[in-house]
Amino acid sequence: MAVLEMTRITSTKWLCSLLVATVVCGAMIGATSANAAATKSITCYKGSSIKVVKAAAPKCPAGWTTTKPMAKTAAPTSNTSKTLTLNATYTGKISTLWSDSDVQGTVTGTGTGTTLGLTQLVGSGSSSPSGQDATISGIGSISDGTNTLKATFDPSASAHAKDGAAPTTVAISGNMIITGGTGKYVGATGTLKFTGTFPVSSTTAGTKDSGALTLTVSGTFTTK
Repeated sequence: MAVLEMTRITSTKWLCSLLVATVVCGAMIGATSANAAATKSITCYKGSSIKVVKAAAPKCPAGWTTTKPMAKTAAPTSNTSKTLTLNATYTGKISTLWSDSDVQGTVTGTGTGTTLGLTQLVGSGSSSPSGQDATISGIGSISDGTNTLKATFDPSASAHAKDGAAPTTVAISGNMIITGGTGKYVGATGTLKFTGTFPVSSTTAGTKDSGALTLTVSGTFTTK
C-alpha cells in the first residue's frame, strides 16, 4: 500500500508539473505572438537610400521620410524653331555690265512691309540672254544689320525683256531658296518667291548701266 501511495503521489506531482509547464509555455507563446503582432514596419527614404524600420510604433530617423521620392524624368527638349512670314518690297539700284553674250549685275535695296527687320538687301546675278527671255542665276541676302538671311535663285528663275533691244524694261521672277544665314537665322530653311523690274538704257555692249530696282519678296521660312 505504501508503494502504491508513493507511486500515486509521484504521478500526481509529474502531472501537476506538466500542467504548470503547459500553462507557462502557453503564456510565453501567447506573449511572443502578441509582441510579434504588435511589431510594425515602415519604409523610410532619404534620397536614393531606403531603410526599413521595425517597432511597435516605428518612426523614420531624422532626415528620413516615408514619402517615396518621385522618379526623375529627363527635361523636355525645347523646340525653338519658328516659322516666319516675309512679305516685303525692296527698292534700290541695280548696276549692270552688258556684253555681247551675257550680263552681270549687282543690286542693293531697302525694304518696307513685313520685313521682320530685314530691311537691307544686297545681291548679285548673271544671265546669258539670246532673246527677250532668259534664265538667271543669282545669290543674295537680306539683313537687319546683325542677323542675315541668305538665299540663292532656283533654276527656274527667269528674266523677260519687254522689247527686243534697249532701252527697255526687264521683269524678273522666280524662287529664292534659303541657304541659311547668320545670327538667329543660322540653319534657316525655306523658299521665298520674288518678282521685280528694272530698266535697261545702255545700247552699247561692254558699257555699264544702272537703274532703279523694285523687288517684292514673299513667303515663309523656318529658323532652327
